[in-house]
Amino acid sequence: MNSKVVAIIGSYRRGGTIDSAVKIILEGARERGAETHVVYLTEQHIEFCRNCRECMQTPGEQRGKCLQIDDLEPILQEIEAADAIVLGSPVNCYNVTAIFRRWMERLVGFGYWPWGQNAPRPRVKRQPRKAVLVASSAMPGFLIPWATGAARALRLTARMLGAKPVGKLWIGLAAAQPHQPLSPGRLRRARRLGWKLA
Repeated sequence: MNSKVVAIIGSYRRGGTIDSAVKIILEGARERGAETHVVYLTEQHIEFCRNCRECMQTPGEQRGKCLQIDDLEPILQEIEAADAIVLGSPVNCYNVTAIFRRWMERLVGFGYWPWGQNAPRPRVKRQPRKAVLVASSAMPGFLIPWATGAARALRLTARMLGAKPVGKLWIGLAAAQPHQPLSPGRLRRARRLGWKLA
Protein backbone atom coordinates (compact mmCIF):
# COMPACT_ATOMS: atom_id res chain seq x y z
CA MET A 1 0.00 0.00 0.00
CA ASN A 2 1.28 3.49 -0.86
CA SER A 3 2.30 5.78 1.95
CA LYS A 4 0.51 9.09 2.39
CA VAL A 5 2.22 12.45 2.97
CA VAL A 6 0.28 15.55 4.09
CA ALA A 7 1.85 19.00 3.90
CA ILE A 8 0.71 21.92 6.04
CA ILE A 9 1.72 25.29 4.59
CA GLY A 10 1.61 28.38 6.78
CA SER A 11 2.71 30.81 4.07
CA TYR A 12 0.59 33.72 2.92
CA ARG A 13 1.85 33.51 -0.66
CA ARG A 14 1.14 30.80 -3.21
CA GLY A 15 4.20 30.21 -5.36
CA GLY A 16 6.53 31.67 -2.74
CA THR A 17 9.65 30.08 -1.29
CA ILE A 18 7.87 27.76 1.15
CA ASP A 19 5.26 26.68 -1.38
CA SER A 20 7.93 25.97 -4.00
CA ALA A 21 10.12 23.99 -1.60
CA VAL A 22 7.22 21.90 -0.29
CA LYS A 23 6.09 21.12 -3.86
CA ILE A 24 9.53 19.69 -4.64
CA ILE A 25 9.54 17.65 -1.42
CA LEU A 26 6.16 16.19 -2.36
CA GLU A 27 7.36 15.51 -5.92
CA GLY A 28 10.18 13.47 -4.41
CA ALA A 29 7.72 11.56 -2.24
CA ARG A 30 5.49 10.83 -5.25
CA GLU A 31 8.53 9.57 -7.21
CA ARG A 32 8.83 6.88 -4.52
CA GLY A 33 5.13 5.97 -4.72
CA ALA A 34 3.58 8.15 -2.02
CA GLU A 35 0.20 9.85 -2.26
CA THR A 36 0.41 13.52 -1.31
CA HIS A 37 -1.94 16.29 -0.26
CA VAL A 38 -1.35 19.96 0.56
CA VAL A 39 -3.29 21.98 3.13
CA TYR A 40 -2.92 25.75 2.75
CA LEU A 41 -3.85 27.26 6.09
CA THR A 42 -4.85 30.51 4.38
CA GLU A 43 -7.68 28.57 2.70
CA GLN A 44 -9.00 26.98 5.90
CA HIS A 45 -11.38 28.32 8.50
CA ILE A 46 -9.38 28.01 11.73
CA GLU A 47 -10.67 29.78 14.83
CA PHE A 48 -8.44 31.03 17.62
CA CYS A 49 -7.93 28.72 20.60
CA ARG A 50 -10.15 29.91 23.47
CA ASN A 51 -7.97 28.36 26.21
CA CYS A 52 -11.04 26.62 27.61
CA ARG A 53 -8.97 23.40 27.87
CA GLU A 54 -12.05 21.22 27.38
CA CYS A 55 -10.08 19.16 24.83
CA MET A 56 -7.43 18.42 27.48
CA GLN A 57 -9.63 17.18 30.33
CA THR A 58 -10.50 13.61 29.34
CA PRO A 59 -7.72 11.10 30.15
CA GLY A 60 -6.46 8.48 27.73
CA GLU A 61 -4.48 8.21 24.53
CA GLN A 62 -7.32 9.47 22.32
CA ARG A 63 -6.86 13.08 21.18
CA GLY A 64 -9.27 15.49 22.82
CA LYS A 65 -11.83 17.11 20.53
CA CYS A 66 -12.23 20.86 20.30
CA LEU A 67 -15.73 22.22 20.90
CA GLN A 68 -15.40 24.78 18.11
CA ILE A 69 -16.80 23.93 14.68
CA ASP A 70 -14.35 24.83 11.93
CA ASP A 71 -11.88 23.09 9.59
CA LEU A 72 -9.53 21.80 12.31
CA GLU A 73 -11.05 18.34 12.73
CA PRO A 74 -10.90 17.29 9.04
CA ILE A 75 -7.27 18.44 8.84
CA LEU A 76 -6.32 16.44 11.94
CA GLN A 77 -8.15 13.36 10.67
CA GLU A 78 -6.18 13.57 7.45
CA ILE A 79 -2.89 13.89 9.33
CA GLU A 80 -3.77 10.97 11.59
CA ALA A 81 -4.38 8.83 8.48
CA ALA A 82 -1.00 9.84 7.02
CA ASP A 83 2.41 8.19 7.31
CA ALA A 84 4.37 11.44 7.08
CA ILE A 85 3.92 15.20 7.23
CA VAL A 86 5.66 18.30 5.93
CA LEU A 87 5.37 21.45 8.04
CA GLY A 88 6.33 24.70 6.32
CA SER A 89 6.30 28.34 7.37
CA PRO A 90 8.22 31.48 6.51
CA VAL A 91 9.83 33.35 9.38
CA ASN A 92 7.82 36.46 10.26
CA CYS A 93 8.84 38.58 13.25
CA TYR A 94 11.39 35.91 14.28
CA ASN A 95 8.93 33.01 14.39
CA VAL A 96 6.44 31.04 12.31
CA THR A 97 3.64 33.05 10.72
CA ALA A 98 0.60 34.08 12.73
CA ILE A 99 -1.65 31.74 10.75
CA PHE A 100 0.64 28.77 11.44
CA ARG A 101 0.76 29.68 15.13
CA ARG A 102 -3.03 30.02 15.25
CA TRP A 103 -3.36 26.46 13.89
CA MET A 104 -0.56 25.17 16.12
CA GLU A 105 -2.24 26.48 19.27
CA ARG A 106 -5.35 24.47 18.39
CA LEU A 107 -3.37 21.21 18.68
CA VAL A 108 -3.47 21.26 22.50
CA GLY A 109 -5.96 18.37 22.47
CA PHE A 110 -2.98 16.08 21.86
CA GLY A 111 -2.05 16.78 25.47
CA TYR A 112 -3.70 15.85 28.77
CA TRP A 113 -3.93 18.70 31.28
CA PRO A 114 -6.67 18.37 33.89
CA TRP A 115 -7.37 21.34 36.11
CA GLY A 116 -5.10 21.31 39.15
CA GLN A 117 -2.17 19.70 37.32
CA ASN A 118 0.83 22.04 36.92
CA ALA A 119 1.63 21.28 33.30
CA PRO A 120 0.32 19.26 30.35
CA ARG A 121 1.72 15.92 29.31
CA PRO A 122 1.51 14.27 25.90
CA ARG A 123 -1.18 11.65 25.53
CA VAL A 124 1.00 9.38 23.39
CA LYS A 125 4.78 9.26 23.51
CA ARG A 126 5.33 7.19 20.37
CA GLN A 127 5.91 8.97 17.08
CA PRO A 128 4.57 6.77 14.27
CA ARG A 129 4.89 9.44 11.56
CA LYS A 130 7.89 11.01 9.86
CA ALA A 131 8.16 14.75 9.42
CA VAL A 132 10.14 17.24 7.37
CA LEU A 133 10.36 20.81 8.66
CA VAL A 134 10.72 23.76 6.25
CA ALA A 135 11.31 27.43 7.05
CA SER A 136 12.50 30.38 5.01
CA SER A 137 13.89 33.73 6.04
CA ALA A 138 15.63 36.84 4.77
CA MET A 139 18.57 35.99 7.06
CA PRO A 140 21.03 33.20 6.18
CA GLY A 141 19.37 29.83 6.58
CA PHE A 142 21.80 28.50 9.19
CA LEU A 143 20.61 31.27 11.56
CA ILE A 144 16.94 30.17 11.51
CA PRO A 145 17.31 27.68 14.41
CA TRP A 146 19.55 30.05 16.38
CA ALA A 147 18.05 33.50 15.88
CA THR A 148 14.33 32.67 15.60
CA GLY A 149 11.71 30.54 17.32
CA ALA A 150 10.54 29.01 14.04
CA ALA A 151 12.54 25.78 14.25
CA ARG A 152 11.36 25.13 17.79
CA ALA A 153 7.73 25.84 16.85
CA LEU A 154 7.91 23.44 13.90
CA ARG A 155 9.53 20.72 16.04
CA LEU A 156 6.90 21.14 18.76
CA THR A 157 4.11 20.94 16.20
CA ALA A 158 5.58 17.74 14.76
CA ARG A 159 5.82 16.21 18.24
CA MET A 160 2.20 17.10 19.07
CA LEU A 161 1.12 15.44 15.81
CA GLY A 162 3.03 12.25 16.65
CA ALA A 163 5.75 12.83 14.07
CA LYS A 164 9.51 12.51 14.35
CA PRO A 165 11.54 14.90 12.17
CA VAL A 166 13.72 13.02 9.69
CA GLY A 167 14.93 16.15 7.91
CA LYS A 168 14.77 19.90 7.74
CA LEU A 169 15.21 22.54 5.11
CA TRP A 170 16.19 26.02 6.32
CA ILE A 171 16.12 28.39 3.34
CA GLY A 172 17.92 31.68 3.84
CA LEU A 173 18.30 34.91 1.90
CA ALA A 174 14.76 34.47 0.58
CA ALA A 175 13.89 38.16 0.27
CA ALA A 176 16.05 39.23 -2.65
CA GLN A 177 13.13 39.26 -5.09
CA PRO A 178 9.37 38.54 -5.03
CA HIS A 179 9.75 35.01 -6.40
CA GLN A 180 13.20 33.96 -5.26
CA PRO A 181 14.11 30.74 -7.08
CA LEU A 182 15.52 27.86 -5.09
CA SER A 183 19.15 27.07 -5.81
CA PRO A 184 19.95 23.76 -7.56
CA GLY A 185 21.39 22.48 -4.28
CA ARG A 186 18.21 23.31 -2.37
CA LEU A 187 16.08 21.66 -5.07
CA ARG A 188 18.15 18.46 -4.83
CA ARG A 189 17.95 18.46 -1.03
CA ALA A 190 14.18 19.04 -1.11
CA ARG A 191 13.67 16.11 -3.49
CA ARG A 192 15.83 13.83 -1.33
CA LEU A 193 13.79 14.80 1.74
CA GLY A 194 10.67 13.72 -0.14
CA TRP A 195 12.27 10.36 -0.84
CA LYS A 196 12.81 9.90 2.91
CA LEU A 197 9.12 10.45 3.59
CA ALA A 198 7.80 7.94 1.06
